[in-house]
Amino acid sequence: MILHLDLDCFFASAHRIGNPKLHNIPVAVGGRSNLKIFDKKQVGIKLFNRNSGAFVNPVFYNENIGDFKSFFVDKIDGKEKVRGIITTSSYEARAYGVKTAMSVSEALGLCPHLIVIPPQYILYHDLSHRLHQFLKKEIPEIEQFSIDEFFGDVSGWVEEDEILEFAYNLKKSIYEEFKLPISIGISSGKWIAKLATNHAKPDGVHLVKKGEISTFIKDIPIEKFPGIGKGYATRLKKHFIYTLGEVSQNQTLFYQWGKTGAQLYNRIIGEDYEGISKANDRKSIGISRTFDPIKSRSEVQRRISILARHIVFLVCKQNVNPTTYYLGIKYDYGLRVKSRKTIDRVFSEQLCKDTFSQMLREIDTTQGFVTKVSMSVSNFSYQKNKILSLIDFEEDNKQKKITESMQKLREKYSLDIIKSGNEL
Repeated sequence: MILHLDLDCFFASAHRIGNPKLHNIPVAVGGRSNLKIFDKKQVGIKLFNRNSGAFVNPVFYNENIGDFKSFFVDKIDGKEKVRGIITTSSYEARAYGVKTAMSVSEALGLCPHLIVIPPQYILYHDLSHRLHQFLKKEIPEIEQFSIDEFFGDVSGWVEEDEILEFAYNLKKSIYEEFKLPISIGISSGKWIAKLATNHAKPDGVHLVKKGEISTFIKDIPIEKFPGIGKGYATRLKKHFIYTLGEVSQNQTLFYQWGKTGAQLYNRIIGEDYEGISKANDRKSIGISRTFDPIKSRSEVQRRISILARHIVFLVCKQNVNPTTYYLGIKYDYGLRVKSRKTIDRVFSEQLCKDTFSQMLREIDTTQGFVTKVSMSVSNFSYQKNKILSLIDFEEDNKQKKITESMQKLREKYSLDIIKSGNEL
């Protein structure tokens, strides 16, 4: 028996905890790429990494975010322009058509009296972490699936005829402790429980018993199932499969698609028997930023060097040695280029920056304006038992010690307390 717990409008609800004036009115939290990391002056960038769920990424932040105007409004050629996107909106805001990923300016057009709040990631991560610790005391096995989602396995702990009472009492306890509304889906299958949460919202509980799964999924569109994206949906529709009920009638087709197809089929019919996943080691470390179009290649190089410094900081925190580097570039007219390179050497800040800079020179062969840079490192040597290069070992070890020294200063003060010359 699996519970899926999903905090309702989490970011907006978090701000309502200490501000009663935000209750029962349209509220949204907006976000922007933290472009302060590209400032040439020191702004005090720090890392918040208290959570460890499967999809809870560490956050780089600077403490002085400011109010709506200073965070969302840019002045361009003497004119003010509202920037950013909606990350979470309250149900009162959704009634006006405000949605996640919508631009803040569009949301304000739909709902002029919408209260848009700059994000406070430390608040969200702290609440999420505290709730995780709380749930560990209430449920035998708990998995943090995202910053606002959890799975709990109560098999053998709560009888099926008592599960609804247990869920409602748990909801009540969470609200009393945190003042956060939460919805709970329940089923024998992990992913059916997650699907059931959509029927529990807002602030409710929905139980799908094992014998009711086929009826429950019968008319649900395939796009509603977790794990079925646009690509898979297109593939299924070519076989005239539009609902989850139609999926259940095509076992042979799914099994022909190998392990992935069989896994998806079993998840949909509620026979996946997937229990709670324990926290796994992170397989990659990455960062990306979207910004206004940039023509200057020296500025693009500078920003890549800065993003590399942030990756180095995370690598040192994880105490791993990545050997594969990924760089992706997006241009203003939609073109994307990418590159992946494996270098079996001892990791250091100098090696990281040099590698990404070289990759940029190799793939950036157009004259377009750059609008986004994505970078990551992976293939950690300790996971693959790789033998690192002996040719550069002495120099690499020297650079590693320099990196470790800089890491101590950055942890004590801020991530941008030390910058290389090409970042200025």
